[in-house]
Amino acid sequence: MNPALTRLLQLASPTLPVGAFSYSQGLEWAVEAGTVTDEASALRWIGEQLQWNLGSYEAPLLARMLAAHKVGAEDTVKELDARYLASRESAELRAETLQMGYSLRKLILDLALPIVVPPQPTFPTAWSALVAHWDIAADEALAAWLWSWAENQVMAALKTVPLGQVAGQRILLELGQRIPSVVEHALSLGDEELSNFAPGFAIACARHETQYSRLFRS
Repeated sequence: MNPALTRLLQLASPTLPVGAFSYSQGLEWAVEAGTVTDEASALRWIGEQLQWNLGSYEAPLLARMLAAHKVGAEDTVKELDARYLASRESAELRAETLQMGYSLRKLILDLALPIVVPPQPTFPTAWSALVAHWDIAADEALAAWLWSWAENQVMAALKTVPLGQVAGQRILLELGQRIPSVVEHALSLGDEELSNFAPGFAIACARHETQYSRLFRS
């Protein structure tokens, strides 16, 4: 058995101490606004973000970070890190990735792993550094990244819509079927094809910053 698999499961686990559970990435506002009201609309919201935002920008950028880490191209890593941070459309999204990046970098230091990470990394920059250190394949890493994100989104939907556990598992079954094609698409994109154009998502994240009653930090 390849030991990289257990490392990948560790990275995708909700027990990773980075605080991912405290963020909804605008989903909480979508529920407040009446855009997400049930299982079908939750699947539509999460599924479209998976395809248009993560699949066309975040995942391919993560793959580039991973490749740069593997060859020790620190300047490229810093450039990609800055590019990702600049793509965060709201103050909450920016704070989220910096907080999670800080927490993961602290974990790397606490575990005394010989990994070079920028002083204030975004979350994907720190995460891809661990992936490179454990020599995990890019397609497998991207699948785990997308699954971890999807699982967190579904958990947010369960709490805010609210939905039942069985509904959450049905959503995850459907999203899990889509992830392989999203990964394939992400790995096929050239630099000029990357795009995170998802105005509904950006508006939801910005509106959440002034939402009166909320459970999540984004």
